[in-house]
Amino acid sequence: MKPYEMNALQAGEAIRSKQLSPVELVDSVLERIEAVDGRVGAYVTVTADLARAAAATAADEIAAGRYRGPLHGVSVGVKDLVDTAGVLTTSSSRTMAGNVPTSDGAVVERLREAGAVMVGKTQTHEFAFGVITPTTRNPWNLDHIPGGSSGGSGAALAAGMCHLAIGTDTGGSIRIPSAVNGVVGLKPTYGRVSRRGIASLSWSLDHVGPMARTVADVAAMLQVLAGYDRADPATVAEPVPDYSAQLTRDLAGVRLGLPRNYFFDNTDPAVEAAVRAAAEALAGAGAEVVEVDVPLPAAYMPAEYALFMSEASAYHQRRLRDQANHFEPDVRLLLEAGEMILATDYIKALRVRTLLQAGWRDLFATGLDAVIAPTLPNVAAKVGQEQFTHGEPEAIIDSYVRTSAPGNLTGLPALSVPCGFSDDGLPIGLQIIGKPFREAEVLGLGAAWERLNPAAGRVPELA
Repeated sequence: MKPYEMNALQAGEAIRSKQLSPVELVDSVLERIEAVDGRVGAYVTVTADLARAAAATAADEIAAGRYRGPLHGVSVGVKDLVDTAGVLTTSSSRTMAGNVPTSDGAVVERLREAGAVMVGKTQTHEFAFGVITPTTRNPWNLDHIPGGSSGGSGAALAAGMCHLAIGTDTGGSIRIPSAVNGVVGLKPTYGRVSRRGIASLSWSLDHVGPMARTVADVAAMLQVLAGYDRADPATVAEPVPDYSAQLTRDLAGVRLGLPRNYFFDNTDPAVEAAVRAAAEALAGAGAEVVEVDVPLPAAYMPAEYALFMSEASAYHQRRLRDQANHFEPDVRLLLEAGEMILATDYIKALRVRTLLQAGWRDLFATGLDAVIAPTLPNVAAKVGQEQFTHGEPEAIIDSYVRTSAPGNLTGLPALSVPCGFSDDGLPIGLQIIGKPFREAEVLGLGAAWERLNPAAGRVPELA
């Protein structure tokens, strides 16, 4: 196995045991980027010289006995929405051309403290306002999209161009690219991870979180990222548990809800079959799987759009006035549409969100440990495709956001983990939604499914 093909913890262990140096690891990743990123387009900026210098520093520290932990020397791609000191940070927007921050975002700061080595900035849909990431292609089939808005992070992981990646999620943008690229992504509980130093899309819906190729890697990365930050007033001083401790849990006594409504509407038959097969496998391994009704199914999309479009338009208002022609047409249209939403509709959406949060609290009060569902109703769309047609025709963005928005509106932790493939070889995602601040339990369930999944570990045949 080549170093870039290892998962993050395998690479970290090889470094710790001195079978591999951080310099050898980063060289392998940079060679992989050089070989394939011309076709995939996962990176907006590759920081090769800085990465080699950071890897050399990591090697010196480890040789001197200053080992920082399992991510020391491991490569990470950072979504271009996150500030990185001295490195171009554009949010994939012409309006931010030439922007070089003087400090790191909180998540980058924490990864550097853990010894991780940034290899570059990954592409995003402009300002994270979309689900396509038009500059990037899906490594499983280059004719298809990588999802968004963290599409660069998802594609980079799937193609072996980093071991870990940072994503952000306002309407599903960690879980969408995780599902369509066949990797693992966790949207933590709202308030679990600091968003300091990240361009906002919607203050009350934005989350930041880990993406990787295995559940264990995501758990190790969350261990570094989680925790209170007084500079982000949304973070919560909740204790941070040992996320790896529950990865070996068995399923005896676990009660899982499988939605009867909403999540399987207008769904690709291949996706529905894969998710229901996963539910049967989890039940066969000891979990109790019960059908449930998710609350207020008609309320998610209106509330999600009213909140994030209004807040995005407020955040970008001055930029929209001064540089409207520098936005991509789709993002400009959404920002201008957001300005037409009435304040009364925004207030109603806030009220609906409160009702949704109460509804999910009541759902979990029935004794559920988690709800399992499709991450997305469909697989990766073709480049240029505008709709899915399983059931009622549905725009790509509506289809992808529909099943991920409940996690954003409620703030509940939600994990996407690979769950098989369509007949044409495109990945499918299983979503696991848990109780507030119970990421350890969600990750434990994800790891349990990963052990049962016959397709786990499959990688794209991108030469």
